[in-house]
Amino acid sequence: MLSTHPLDDDHPHEECGVFGVWGHAEAAALTALGLHALQHRGQEAAGIVAYDGEQFHAHRGLGHVGENFGSKDVIARLPGRAAIGHVRYATTGEVAIRNVQPLFADFEFGGLAICHNGNLTNSYHVRRQLVRRGSLFQSTSDTEVIVHLIATSLKQSIEERLVDALRQVQGAYSLVALTQEGLIAMRDPLGVRPLVLGRLGDAWIVASESCALDIIGASLVRDVEAGELVMIGPAGLRSTKPFERARKRLCIFEYIYFARPDSLVDGISVYEARKRIGAELARESHVPADIVIPVPDSGVPAAIGYAAECKLPFELGIIRNHYVGRTFIEPTDQIRHLGVKLKHNANRNLEGKRIILVDDSIVRGTTSTKIVAMVRQAGAREVHMRVSSPPTTHSCFYGIATPTRDQLLASHMSVEEMAKFIGADSLSFLSIDGLYRAMGEKRREAKAPQYCDACFTGDYAIPLVDHDAGKVQTQLSLLTQTV
Repeated sequence: MLSTHPLDDDHPHEECGVFGVWGHAEAAALTALGLHALQHRGQEAAGIVAYDGEQFHAHRGLGHVGENFGSKDVIARLPGRAAIGHVRYATTGEVAIRNVQPLFADFEFGGLAICHNGNLTNSYHVRRQLVRRGSLFQSTSDTEVIVHLIATSLKQSIEERLVDALRQVQGAYSLVALTQEGLIAMRDPLGVRPLVLGRLGDAWIVASESCALDIIGASLVRDVEAGELVMIGPAGLRSTKPFERARKRLCIFEYIYFARPDSLVDGISVYEARKRIGAELARESHVPADIVIPVPDSGVPAAIGYAAECKLPFELGIIRNHYVGRTFIEPTDQIRHLGVKLKHNANRNLEGKRIILVDDSIVRGTTSTKIVAMVRQAGAREVHMRVSSPPTTHSCFYGIATPTRDQLLASHMSVEEMAKFIGADSLSFLSIDGLYRAMGEKRREAKAPQYCDACFTGDYAIPLVDHDAGKVQTQLSLLTQTV
């Protein structure tokens, strides 16, 4: 089978996206639009739960947002002035309807819907304890662990129960919950995953990225701070910080690849950051060449910055087909070989040129190998691959779908060996200090890093309880399960 399965690609894959509305007559419709803007963060499933003041209404499905919420009839079945939504890319739990968020449960205090972006690193450990105490799980998602911890908490208010639950888990999360009393937004104490607050008239909006505010015409108010809990209800917005203060460690890969270029993440333009990263890459590793071309689409801003810094023409030497979904073609060697052209094809402007080929990352090297071969077949005289991030040597356990470490090319090959493997005349990655310089820091502070960069350094900011105990399935096996 030829497919566009995520692990057939040469990039890490997005985690999930969350969106919420409080106080708008078209809350569900706005949430669907917001999820469209966050589609890049998860393409496997989408869901919305709305509250009309009396009862909760839910719709969830596998596939893209448009496939599930493109009908007026579906939106009409989600009435109310409050709603939350989620787009999912599985980092824990198989791809099945039972794992599609938001999850909903009825408690003694009433209903609660919840969804989150991130990954809990001790969910297996906590889940086992809960099962021993009698909890019955309906999904394999780590989000349900939070639901059961809320249910078993002895605290009084919903807010106190949520905080009590989150004190028992470890990991990276930005979550949104909806109850009869209001909408709750919470970011983990290190702020690994992004989350923003916005306004649309009198309504409050929460979203994983600011681009989701733009699509509905909402204004960006601010980021939800690391470790902050925001409660939005009839009385307005109230903020608390229930956790011990910690040094912030936002995922630096949000700026390299994950976030949309038109988003502001923690007040920084993703597009401008990627251009600065490309310029820094050029200063570190430029070689004589004729043109700079990106691997579309994620390599484009870095390639623009690279070309400007080294004063070379920027060209679209590779054209991407944006209309490729999952394909199911009978497997033959010839079809497999042609598969990369479903997504990319070389332009006719490379003949005889020395090419700087800019991409944001190399994970397994599979697509990079095919892209380099394609550029050569189009007549390029030299192909110099430049990567706008350091080598990805470690897996992510904080909500990013990456292969196991033994499948990461940089974990067992030198840069020279990688260049030979992908067929490039030369290969160079941005240094870790260069990445930090591009982000406005002098260098990476070894004893107190300013970002979460574990995929490059192995410096995991949050304990890997399940992984270290050998009790968690690899992300690869989770992603290859069938529905």
